[in-house]
Amino acid sequence: MKKISILTLILLLGSQVFAQDAVKAKALLDEVYNKVQSYNNIEVTFKYTLENKEANINQETRGDVTLQGEKYLFNYLGSQQLFDGKKVYTIVPENEEVTIEDQSDDENTITPSKLLTFYKKGYNYAWDILQNVQGRKIQYVKLTPIDTHSEISNILLGIDAQTKHIYKLIETGKNGTKTTITVNSFKTDQPLSKTLFTFNEAKYKDEGYYIIRN
Repeated sequence: MKKISILTLILLLGSQVFAQDAVKAKALLDEVYNKVQSYNNIEVTFKYTLENKEANINQETRGDVTLQGEKYLFNYLGSQQLFDGKKVYTIVPENEEVTIEDQSDDENTITPSKLLTFYKKGYNYAWDILQNVQGRKIQYVKLTPIDTHSEISNILLGIDAQTKHIYKLIETGKNGTKTTITVNSFKTDQPLSKTLFTFNEAKYKDEGYYIIRN
């Protein structure tokens, strides 16, 4: 009987610690979300790494995104993507091509406008490691998809403990692919052009671009 009661106590204490860690993790993520929502606009530059050892894939590139509410301007891999609140415009200078389509309705798709807030829905939270990165304390929270059919195994979200800004995102897929986004700069409430999120179709037609409407 003693062994069973001790084991039960250990399990109960373990579950309490787990529950407290989940509450701590959610509280930190709520702080991050409220901070992001308080800004009029956000400009982020980042490094993007894609790695799959089994498939011998190791790619690294850089990009930047400007966010204002749901609207965004995203520069990545030599192309530009613009969302004006209604349509998504993907501009590929190399092909002299513009694709115009509706924003995806898939809640599981992490679009640039959801990049800093996607974690609010669909995940269980756990407190993870604390790292010191050049004098900055980066606290990680582990996100596990509630949907068991998700292609994502887990996401580690590194948060600057002082600023409450996201510093790093590490997504591990069930196929072994690891995607890492590291924030290089994070600027807020910058003066933006009134036409930054406006697509000028006439300009691209004049330049000979092919316009595709999906």
